[in-house]
Amino acid sequence: MHAVDTNVLVRLIARDDLRQTAIAQAFVNQGVWVSILALAEAVWVLDRVYKHNASDIANAIEMLLNHANVTVQNSDTVVAALELFRSRPALRFTDCLVLQLARSAGHLPLGTFDRALAKVEGTQKL
Repeated sequence: MHAVDTNVLVRLIARDDLRQTAIAQAFVNQGVWVSILALAEAVWVLDRVYKHNASDIANAIEMLLNHANVTVQNSDTVVAALELFRSRPALRFTDCLVLQLARSAGHLPLGTFDRALAKVEGTQKL
């Protein structure tokens, strides 16, 4: 199985360059692995560059998780982060992911200065 970079994920989701989207799709059809870092970077690009809202970002993550040819690193943790993100739209997905990674590794509480994140169980406001 091959791995993909952030820009491949963005092409799959944004579909704003037909040539690159077709190339990305052909590569993904062979089966790919998505690292947590590539996923987090792709979410940042979708938010900051493409101005996707929380619902669109959640749908994109869900599409990747359910894609027959995509394996997401720590998918159970990503699913938990996605559930938290959907239940608390004021949070950023990456904050939810950091918390769920800490939780799955047994390293709680997660210290944070973020007021919204500090309201979630497993965090400690600093």
